[in-house]
Amino acid sequence: MARPVIAIVGRPNVGKSTIFNRVIGDRLAIVEDKPGVTRDRIYGTGEWNGRAFSIVDTGGIEIDGEDEIMKSVRMQAELAVEEADVIIFMVDAKAGMTHADDEVAQMLFRSRKPIVVAVNKVDNFNRMDDVYEFYGLGFGTPVAISGSHGMGIGDLLDAAVEKLPEQVDEEYDEDVIRVALIGRPNVGKSSLVNAILGEERVIVSDVAGTTRDAIDTPFEKDGQRYVLIDTAGMRKRGKVYESTEKYSVMRSLKAIERADVVLILINGEEGIIEQDKHIAGYAHEAGKASIFVVNKWDAVERDEKTMIHFTQDVRDHFLFMHYAPIAFLSAKTKQRLHKLLPIVNHVSEQHALRIQTHVLNDVISDAVAINPPPTDKGKRLRINYATQVATKPPTIVIFVNDPEIMHFSYERYLENKIRAAFNFEGTPVRLFTRRKSDSD
Repeated sequence: MARPVIAIVGRPNVGKSTIFNRVIGDRLAIVEDKPGVTRDRIYGTGEWNGRAFSIVDTGGIEIDGEDEIMKSVRMQAELAVEEADVIIFMVDAKAGMTHADDEVAQMLFRSRKPIVVAVNKVDNFNRMDDVYEFYGLGFGTPVAISGSHGMGIGDLLDAAVEKLPEQVDEEYDEDVIRVALIGRPNVGKSSLVNAILGEERVIVSDVAGTTRDAIDTPFEKDGQRYVLIDTAGMRKRGKVYESTEKYSVMRSLKAIERADVVLILINGEEGIIEQDKHIAGYAHEAGKASIFVVNKWDAVERDEKTMIHFTQDVRDHFLFMHYAPIAFLSAKTKQRLHKLLPIVNHVSEQHALRIQTHVLNDVISDAVAINPPPTDKGKRLRINYATQVATKPPTIVIFVNDPEIMHFSYERYLENKIRAAFNFEGTPVRLFTRRKSDSD
């Protein structure tokens, strides 16, 4: 089930990023110490009152002069209006209501989207006079918050979550593999969709995703049913998306949430850029099965070593996704296209793989025998047992005497041993360390 999206919108310097970080807490720290993971995140996931959601920070644009400020504010607001389910409109109590705030408000009002006004920098909640003028924006009662002190965040989330749409169950059977295509503009997402469907020629129908504004295309091949979730459809207000491609993440985010397998497209002609790492990071953090698809391979001048070098380039840039296979193809000429769906099937199976507890523990025992856990301050880590608690992605809990002394490097060693035994190609494997209680 796809998470709804909350976007934080407002002019620069009202504290959007601070509130964003407060809401997501330390969730992003899970990947913080893994090499190659880009740190500059503009989205995260949160949960409040039992509702999970994605949250997008539209801040962080560098500004040059007054005209650029207004241009950037308009772009941010348009993107949020286009993609979000609920918008948190942030203003600054100390600065008071500005002309830029009024401009954003007019655009948001026309959108008819649910809006919550957050008045930031209210550092003394006994002095609410600074908040009252923002009633004039026309969006109901503003919520007073202080990002620096963390005050009022609960009230803000209460108001935002209350306005989220009712969740709609997915309309596809369990045996249908949902495949999302993501990537920066001009990598050939639309061409690849057309190439896949043109080759199969068994399109069932085009189904507009309910409340999602993405095109879902079911089809069948060799008895396996699929749904392509096309994120390439950034057709509305195209120039806005092209000029702020960093902020066109929201549609990719929705597609990733709904997918089983994510195809991360890379332009073979241009090579890898930083933006590709951002996009791949979304799929990794969402725990999805993933495949790197190097498109436009027909246009690359190559010899017998070109593919080897490009493969190494992908591995060097995406150290945190060492598990993802790489497919080289051309959507234009359909060169090597026939190899893609078998890889999709394989990583989908790996993503849903469940290992019996006794088999898993045999592998862990062998790993410990070969390389015993290190000691920390004279105390040795003792692994009692492990069990797989979830699939999609495979999630394993390791029960130990003291989780504090499980070093990251030893956790990575155990993951490598588990992968050597069970493959898990194409899917992240999540390991969690828990203390074994006396009652266990």
